[in-house]
Amino acid sequence: MATLGFWRGDFDVFGIEDFNARMEKIYDRITPRMVRLGRELAPELSRKLHMEFFPHVAKHMRRTVNPPDETWAAFGPSPKGYKRYGYLALCISGAGVHARIVVTSDAARRPEMARLIKSKAEEMAKSFRGAAIQQYKNWDCHKLPDSSAAGPDFFDGLGDALAKKTGGIDVGFGWTARDALNLDRAEVLDAFRELEPLYRLIRSVAS
Repeated sequence: MATLGFWRGDFDVFGIEDFNARMEKIYDRITPRMVRLGRELAPELSRKLHMEFFPHVAKHMRRTVNPPDETWAAFGPSPKGYKRYGYLALCISGAGVHARIVVTSDAARRPEMARLIKSKAEEMAKSFRGAAIQQYKNWDCHKLPDSSAAGPDFFDGLGDALAKKTGGIDVGFGWTARDALNLDRAEVLDAFRELEPLYRLIRSVAS
């Protein structure tokens, strides 16, 4: 079984209180693994979703206080960056590992994305077939967020959230730290495949 290769101590890194100590552990222990996973998973995502993906690993360069509660490898349509687009993200926090789709407030054409998601809410609900999906926007990073059924109201709410002046969306699937130790890469790719309809909708606007 091809696991992601995480160890129990990787999740404990996010419990270190001292800023410098946590950052050192993230850079020394977590970031190299995320770089490797990004390089390995990007071509697999491209083949599975039939779209080109480029990996980008979080650098946290602007932080001088408050160490990050999670870090990630992002997969987007450009080799030059990812934040101006909607992107897929493989994230690790103290709570576990997460496969998510993210649109930040820095993304271009958010109003168009919002309108399209709201107009396609019924169609998206059918594509997701009522799957239980987690909302990560403003979560506390300490335990997995509660799940919601991906029905029309769910997607209508995503459109509303994205339409706000500093709005964004961050949704996906998570595994606890214990489950993530044995998490198969195929399960992660399948999770991204489940998120594909929403990602493809967002990408159609950003392209």
